[in-house]
Order: sequence, then C-alpha cells, then structure tokens
Amino acid sequence: MKRLTIGACICCLLSLLACSQKAKQVEIPEYDKGINIIPLPMELTESDESFEVDGKTTICISAEELKPIAKLLADKLRASADLSLKIEVGEEPSGNAIYIGVDSTLPLKEEGYTLRSDKRGVTILGKSSHGAFYGMQTLLQLLPAEVESSKEVLLPMVIPGVEIKDEPAFGYRGFMLDVCRHFLSVEDIKKHIDIMAMFKINRFHWHLTEDQAWRIEIKKYPRLTEVGATRTEGDGTQYSGFYTQEQVRDIVQYASDRFITVVPEIEMPGHAMAALAAYPQLACFPREFKPRIIWGVEQDVYCAGKDSVFSFISDIIDEVAPLFPGTYFHIGGDECPKDRWKACPLCQKRIRENGLKDEHELQSYFIKRAEKILQKHGKRLIGWDEILEGGLAPTATVMSWRGEDGGIAAANMNHDVIMTPGSGGLYLDHYQGSPGVEPLAIGGYAPLEHVYAYNPLPKELPADKHKYVLGAQANLWAEYLYTSEQYEYQAYPRLLALAELTWTPLAKKDFADFCRRLDNACVRLDMHGINYHIPLPEQPGGSSDFIAFTDKAKLTFTTSRPMKMVYTLDETEPTLTSTPYTIPLEFAQTGLLKIRTVTAGGKMSPVRSIRVEKQPFHMSVEVPAPKPGLTLRTAYGDFYDVPDLQQVASWEVGTVSSLEEIMHGKEKITDPAVLVRRAVEATGYVFIPEDGVYEFSTENNEFWIDNVKLIDNVGEVKKTSRRNSSRALQKGYHPIKTIWVGAIQGGWPTYWNYSRVMIRLKGEEKFKPISADMLFQ
Repeated sequence: MKRLTIGACICCLLSLLACSQKAKQVEIPEYDKGINIIPLPMELTESDESFEVDGKTTICISAEELKPIAKLLADKLRASADLSLKIEVGEEPSGNAIYIGVDSTLPLKEEGYTLRSDKRGVTILGKSSHGAFYGMQTLLQLLPAEVESSKEVLLPMVIPGVEIKDEPAFGYRGFMLDVCRHFLSVEDIKKHIDIMAMFKINRFHWHLTEDQAWRIEIKKYPRLTEVGATRTEGDGTQYSGFYTQEQVRDIVQYASDRFITVVPEIEMPGHAMAALAAYPQLACFPREFKPRIIWGVEQDVYCAGKDSVFSFISDIIDEVAPLFPGTYFHIGGDECPKDRWKACPLCQKRIRENGLKDEHELQSYFIKRAEKILQKHGKRLIGWDEILEGGLAPTATVMSWRGEDGGIAAANMNHDVIMTPGSGGLYLDHYQGSPGVEPLAIGGYAPLEHVYAYNPLPKELPADKHKYVLGAQANLWAEYLYTSEQYEYQAYPRLLALAELTWTPLAKKDFADFCRRLDNACVRLDMHGINYHIPLPEQPGGSSDFIAFTDKAKLTFTTSRPMKMVYTLDETEPTLTSTPYTIPLEFAQTGLLKIRTVTAGGKMSPVRSIRVEKQPFHMSVEVPAPKPGLTLRTAYGDFYDVPDLQQVASWEVGTVSSLEEIMHGKEKITDPAVLVRRAVEATGYVFIPEDGVYEFSTENNEFWIDNVKLIDNVGEVKKTSRRNSSRALQKGYHPIKTIWVGAIQGGWPTYWNYSRVMIRLKGEEKFKPISADMLFQ
C-alpha cells in the first residue's frame, strides 16, 4: 500500500511537471505579441526586461482605499491563471510584486498615472485612485488577452518591460445607451460597464425616458411604469421592462466601483408620450395617450403653461437625483415640436406674462425652470444642443449632436460642451459597413475609421475656447436593436475608437496601429462574450446575394477595415483553412460562393452566400394593345405581411399610372390605432429598353418579373431595400407584379415607404425608379 501511495505521488508530480512544461511551451499567439494597449498611452518606452506573475507574486497597495482595485486585478488572475495573489497594505516591496499607490504630487491630470515594469515587478502610481485604477487597466492590457478569461488558460502571465506616463486628453469620455426603444437587463448593462472600464471610458449616459417607454421606477407616480413601461407593438405583442430604484442603485454602485459616473437622462419637454400615457393631464390637450409604437417624434409634449407640469418635474427629480451621486443630470431638450404650444391658451398666456418672444423662448423658460430644480439637488444640467434655441440656461452644458455648430456656439458663450455629432461618426446606430450586408440600422455610415478620425476640438473653435470642450461621447440609439446582441454588434469595436480619440493625444493617433492593437482587444471582447462587429465581405458598388450574368461574372470583395477573407465554391461552409480571397473571383458557369471574414483570433464573421447564375436573356412577351399604367388591386384589413393576404375575400380593382401613386413616403400617422390598414397588388408590364442584365431594388414586400419572385422582403423590417437581385432581360415587355402591405413592423410603418421599384443596367452606378413611361397594362 505504501509503495502504491508513493508511486501515485510520483505520477502526480510528473503530471504537474508536464503541465507546467506544457504551459511554458505554449506558443504565444500573434495577437498577444507586442504592446496592444487601447487607448494608446501618452508616453511609453519599452525595455528588454519582463516580469512573470506567479503564485508567489504579491499585490501591494499603499492604502486601504485601493483594495477594490487590487481585488479586481487579483480576481482576473485567479480566474484566468489559477493564481491566488495576496493583497497587502504597505510600502513598495523589493521584488516579485505588483505595487499600486497614489501620489497626488505627480505632474499629471487627476486621472493620470505612471507604470513601470521590469524583471523585479510592476509599480503603478496614480495621481488619484482614478489614476491608479486606469494604471491597473493598462497593466491588464500588458498581459495576454486571455487574462480576461473566466476559465484557466495555459499561457504564462508575462508583463513586458515598459515605462509609461499617461493621462487622458479629455476628462469626459462617454457612452450613451438608449434603453427606451428597446430594453437591456441589469446584467446586460453591467456587461457594457465592464468593457467601458477596460478601455477607460468614464461616463455612462443612461437614456431612461422616451415617447416609447418610461424605464425608471418613480414611487410617487407608479403609473409611469405600470402604463408607460409597456407598449403594444404593430404585430400585437407587448414589449415592456423597467428598472426598480434598487436595481438603479445596484448599477450605479457597480459603475462607481469601476470609476464610471452614471448620468441619468429624463427627457423634457418633448419625447414625453410614455409619461403622458400615464398622466394625460400633463399635456396641453389631454386625451387617451399610449406609449408610441413607431419611431420618430411625437407632437404631444409636456404643457409649458401648466404649473402642475413643473410640480411633476420637481417630484421626478426629487426621486431620481439622489439615486445618482454624480454631478450631471441630462434633461434631453431635443426634438420638441411647438405645434401644441402654439395652439394652447395656457402656453400662450405663459409667453405673454413672461415677456417671451415665441415658443422657442418658451422652451428656454422650461429648461431654466428645470435647471433651478436641479440646482437644489446640487446637479448641473446637460441638454442636447436644441437647448441653445431661445436662450441657454445659465449653467447648462451642451451636448452637440446635430453636427458641431451647437458645440461651437456654446463654447464661444463660455459654456461647457460635450461633442457627440452623428456627422463625426459618434452615432453608433449608424451603419458600420455596406447596408446591403449589415443588419438593419437607422441609416448613416460610420465605419470604424470614420469614428477613429474624429477630433472633439473643431477647427473653427478658437484655441482659448478649447477648455470648454470637456470631451466626447458615442451614442447608441436603439430603434432597430431588437436584442442585446444587436446592441453589442453596433457598439463594438467602435466604442474602442471613442476611447482612443478621447484619451490619446491627437498627434499619437494612428489608425493602422489601432487596428493591429484591436486584434488583441477583440480577443478580450471574446472573453466577455461580446457579439462585436466583424466586417463582412462587401461588393464595391453595391452588395447583392444574387448575381445574374450572361457571359462571365467577376466578383470583387473588400472589407470596411483590412481583414482576411476565406471562401468556398463547393457549397460547404468556409473554415479557417479554406481558400483565402486574394484576387477578384471569375465565374463562367452558375455557382454558389460562400465567403466570410476571419479575425486574428480565429473568430469568423457570418457567411455570405452568393448565388452567381448564368442566364440567357429572358424572352419578352407580346402585348397586343398596351395601355399606360398598371392594374391595381386593394384590400382592406388587419394585415401584417404577404401570407395574411390569403384570407382576403374581395379586392377593389383600379389602375395607377405609376408605382409612386401607391405609397409616396412619410404618410402622416397621428394615431397608429386609426390607420387605414390596407394592402396593394400592382400588376402589368415593364418595357425594358435594351437587352441586358438589370438589377432591381424595392422596399415593397415582394417584386415579381416574368412570373419569378425576384425580391422577397417578407419577414424583414422594410425600412430599406436589403434583397436586391438581378435578371438578364431581352428588350421588350416583361410581366411584373409588386405587393405592398401597410403595417408597423419593428417600429417602422411601411406607410413611410416609397412603393417604387428601382432599376439599373449592369455597369450603371446609380439606380433610378421604374418610371411611368415604362409601365403598361
């Protein structure tokens, strides 16, 4: 028995030794080589030395207040490397230690720090505890990306030798999440906060109220969440969610532990429909309201002529302000239509009694009253740049979103400014790649490079006014973000570009090097389960998943930033070992191309499947006595998409001269409940002027030509055409059919669409509508 026990011990020791040797022999991934810190430090010098964290390494802190920082570091190393590091309070040790201290005499900004690593260990000195925390985050980024893993990895935890002196270029580095159009759980919010902290973003702007929902519990006004937090969508389903005050406190504390200040936003005087649904008496003209189920701007707003509205606002702030210990309180102030105020006797009376010029000055009056309420709680007001209209509140900070003009104007008035223009790439709900391949977005185009290139200091702003630009913020509006994964997809990695443009000195920014470091950062995002954007293969001139050709086809692909692409032609899914795309692909016969992008960490994008089909010119047909126009069939009923039309018993029959007559965009919707619900089918012929391959595009539900369904948008939110397709057509008449169904899908009313069908001949750059002179019956 003794012999067996000794033998077992020897086997265990040999096994442990083998594991240790295996760990030492693990090949370091390419993405873990070099310095990969985001945001790039102000000053960094490398040395040939390095320090390996092992089981005997200690974390020493200069004061008890730094223990939470040390614990975050220790927890990372325990999870990823199975290292249980002791945390001690005391002076800097002589070796094999990570020392974290505070030195308020450092010639750096409040969030600045220094970091030195050599063969003896690591020393981090922060100007403040904030700086010490950011120094610790930099240390984590000096370690392999796998340090962010929640499971043990077989990689040595080696820190390269460096000397770093670092501080942020801007004090305000923000990220806004809209949780009103769609909702995020507490755990989802914390997930974003973890990533913000990793990349030194220090403000979480929490957009809590909107036309579409009220998301924060107010004990004095329970109907705000009982009624205002739930809406009935266009398909009849209910969508709801809100945060209790206890959950808010939890999130605020979680953020504070990571040196992030939460800035709440309670919208006023506009974007208030959810509140009016709960308390209609707050409107100029009370009626039965419901939380808005379509996107856009609601005409009904808080009544500026009623003192009861300001009592309500005061009560709301009384409950919300204590939940958020930070200085700032955002009141919105944007997109407030003045129609109701113009017609409201009480609002007009307020204008007269206060000597106001017009409704813009009435909005300024409203904002200034809100400012006084906030000041009682020691808060500073932030508003979107519309608060400039009619006169700026005395202590207001302006968030400039409609370009930079509002920010420039406010800074020239000696008011603090936070730059957040969509034109600068800071609206993360905008497309980050070709709309033809990316998930549906609100519009715009903000690829990673565009975001990275933004400079919060406008060229037009005099140097002596630069001090009023506090920083910049990226905004993630959520109209078309139906899942938490879509929030992540739109936010990352563009939020990392925001981190660098607000922290790193302008002269040190380098997009190519940022992309290199991003390879490492994306692996860190993987460790947190982030569904970040991987650029998809795109076709210059317009991406399509069906390509018709008559002789040969050549397909060229690019990505929105340099990435490896792999493909197959045998209908199998591309893998890491599939053929790399290096030159345009030529087709002489029909085939199926599958292509996707690969990250440096081996993660792959979704597959794009592209049917490339060799076709003859499809024959035109004889039309004996063609007459201009199309035959139109209209059905009335509660339809949602094409399959619902099978139940139609009777159609009204008529004619139209053009497709645009069916639906010409932006039909006014005052109340979705009283929409005239209808569906339309238009049939006839299109005259094709010459033989060729033609590409078609439409927002309609379906488009048929030659009795073939060429475009099928069923199941899509039909804000834009995303299913373009092509066909080889002979000159002459070709039968067509298109179907449009009036519905509200994912918050988008198809009543805002144009029912036209767009066409372009192969080789043409732009689409044009199929015109009335091409349509016959």
